[in-house]
Amino acid sequence: MAAEKGIKPVANNKKAYHDYFILEKYECGIELYGTEVKSLREGKCSIKEAFVEIEKGQVYVNGMNISPYEHGNIMNKDPLRKRRLLMHKSEIQKLAGQVSVKGYTLVPLEVYFKNGLAKLEIGLAKGKKLYDKREDRLKKDQNRETERDWKVQLKG
Repeated sequence: MAAEKGIKPVANNKKAYHDYFILEKYECGIELYGTEVKSLREGKCSIKEAFVEIEKGQVYVNGMNISPYEHGNIMNKDPLRKRRLLMHKSEIQKLAGQVSVKGYTLVPLEVYFKNGLAKLEIGLAKGKKLYDKREDRLKKDQNRETERDWKVQLKG
């Protein structure tokens, strides 16, 4: 994502890729206040414990921690407040239909600035079972071993 022009990454959620199968990704804007934007520009954001929910036709992200801006004043907001996500109504309705299916959920994947605007990438996800996680870890270890072998062959 960062390779694209005009994109500055702020935070990503590696845990989501470990715990879920990501089926689809959506880009949405975040409704923020001034000091929150300044804090985001400094990279003070965490989405590890965050989750996305749909309420009354609106999409919200809960648990996204944007630290208070250091040079802020009484205008600083609660770091863990519920933030509205900006998406088209048709996308929200489509997601609401898919989330109602058993085992599907919405997870935040990455926060970044795109052409000066704060964006959040969310993913439609299905939870992994323990054996799926083990399988992924085995594949990762095998890939690491293969790369190590190639490096040894290239040097020798």
